[in-house]
Amino acid sequence: MTRVIAIANQKGGVGKTTTAVNLAASMASMKQRVLLIDLDPQGNATMGCGIDKHELEHHVGDALLGYCPAREVVRRAEASGFDVLPANVDLTAAEVGLIEHEARERCLTRMLAPVKPDYDFVFVDCPPSLNMLTVNALVAADSVLVPLQTEYYALEGLSALLETIEQIKASRNPGLRLEGILRTMHDPRNRLAYEVSSQLIRHFNDDVYRTVVPRNVRLAEAPSHGLPAMLYDKSSRGAVSYLAVASEMLRRDGGREASRAHAGS
Repeated sequence: MTRVIAIANQKGGVGKTTTAVNLAASMASMKQRVLLIDLDPQGNATMGCGIDKHELEHHVGDALLGYCPAREVVRRAEASGFDVLPANVDLTAAEVGLIEHEARERCLTRMLAPVKPDYDFVFVDCPPSLNMLTVNALVAADSVLVPLQTEYYALEGLSALLETIEQIKASRNPGLRLEGILRTMHDPRNRLAYEVSSQLIRHFNDDVYRTVVPRNVRLAEAPSHGLPAMLYDKSSRGAVSYLAVASEMLRRDGGREASRAHAGS
């Protein structure tokens, strides 16, 4: 069954797009069929997959507004082995169009329906704000993965995001749940980072991924080459970490399937 996972945080600069691109590549390397949807008008995930956002004939906004089917917009990230619904700055105008659209919060759900069965995982890279694009992602998603930098202000942003998730769950998507919290850009030598990390585990327990993504130069360099870290430098700590995140996600998914089967028997 296809899993739709929104990668979201209302705070920018937390490694959200880095997580989206590298998690998609890691899952693809494990023979999973993956679609990455870039819902950020900055188009950073698109460029990070080696697709030139300036040369797009169609972008994800065209499909959202029903101007063309999603299949016509999908591009292949050949080197990485997964598909991309790309974005560029024109998505900003599409967002304005969404506001006037009938059933505006379900446009992504509608757009995804014909292509969703083709994939095992659909990852949605959300913009760093709570706008109509993010709401569409949360309404279409099964779960939300929250990349979180281990610093003090990140905790404030997390509580706001969790409140938003609960609101969406109550009013528009009752099946929505927290996929997990992923600690990113982590420096174990930093005492504050250690304290924030400990606090997260204390409050959220198993919702915090065991895998921690470190600060890593290779992770920062890879997007400028249009590659995920595992193709830019597969031995880098960043690349190895995201492979571990993908493995942990698959294990968690298997555990949930087993629990559901047990509950139904």
